[in-house]
Amino acid sequence: MSYQQPPTGDPRQFPEPDPDTPSGLSVDAGKLWAGGVATAVVAGLAAVVGLLVCRGVLDIAVLVPSGGGHWDVASTVPYAAVAVGGALLATALMHLLLLTTPRPRLFFGWIMVLVAVIVGVLPFTVDVPLKEQVASAVVGVVVVIIVATLVSGTADRSVRNAPRA
Repeated sequence: MSYQQPPTGDPRQFPEPDPDTPSGLSVDAGKLWAGGVATAVVAGLAAVVGLLVCRGVLDIAVLVPSGGGHWDVASTVPYAAVAVGGALLATALMHLLLLTTPRPRLFFGWIMVLVAVIVGVLPFTVDVPLKEQVASAVVGVVVVIIVATLVSGTADRSVRNAPRA
C-alpha cells in the first residue's frame, strides 16, 4: 500500500514544469517576486518596530557597523532600507537556488541560519555595553528569521515538482 500526497492548490496556477531545470521544479517567478516584495515591506517595518521598541520603550541603542571597526547607533531609515535590501537579496537567492540546485529549500535554510548566526554574534565582537549588544543581536536576528520564513513560505507556493519519469 502506498501513500500519495493529495494535490495542493489549483494546478492551473503553475506553469508547466521544466524537466531541464536541475532542481526539478517549475517556478512561478511572478508569484515568488510578489512575495519577495511583500517580504521586503514586512522586513523594513519589522526593523522599524525593533528600533522603536529598543530605543523608544527600553531606552537601549541598537548598533550597526559603520566602517573601520567602528559601530554607531542605527538610524531608522538606513536600517529599514538594509532590511528591505536583505529581503530582496534573499528572494533572488531563493530564485537562483530553485532554478539551479537539487535541494533548494535545504540550502536556503542553511544559508539563512548562518546569516542569522553572523547577525547575532557580530554585536558581541565589539566593546559596547551588554544591553546594546543584546538589543542589536535580537533585532537583527528577528529580521533575518522573518525574511527566511516568509521567503521560504512564498517559495513553497511558487513552485511545483516536475513529474517523475
